[in-house]
Amino acid sequence: MQSVKVPEDSEVFGPSGASAFSRFGYSAAVRAGNLLFIAGTIGRRPDGAIAETIEEQTEIALRRIEEILRLEGLDLSALVDITSYHVDIHQHLPGFLEAKQRIVTAEPYPAWSMIGVSGLASPGLLIEIRATAAYPD
Repeated sequence: MQSVKVPEDSEVFGPSGASAFSRFGYSAAVRAGNLLFIAGTIGRRPDGAIAETIEEQTEIALRRIEEILRLEGLDLSALVDITSYHVDIHQHLPGFLEAKQRIVTAEPYPAWSMIGVSGLASPGLLIEIRATAAYPD
């Protein structure tokens, strides 16, 4: 297995986002065989602030996934499976779908599971997205 390291100077994660992996003891992503397992990403801006809207949080979380894929020479078309965790899923689903459809546009679409939860790691977080990507054969 090989872990993916997000550089401290990442414009997408920011210094606090990049250092969170070592601070909390996990990898941004881990490659096992031809699969890349991407840890849950959240809607925290590069300056560390949590975005206020579901649309912005969704976009930030998906852009973080896109950045991890880029570090591995992949893009969003490599995604095969996604799970998203939603606070107040019924209230935020329209905004989530709007942001998702702007970013995840390539067919075939990945398998996607959406799960409603009562809360996430920090107050104000509305969504967390984890994903699995496949490397080309």
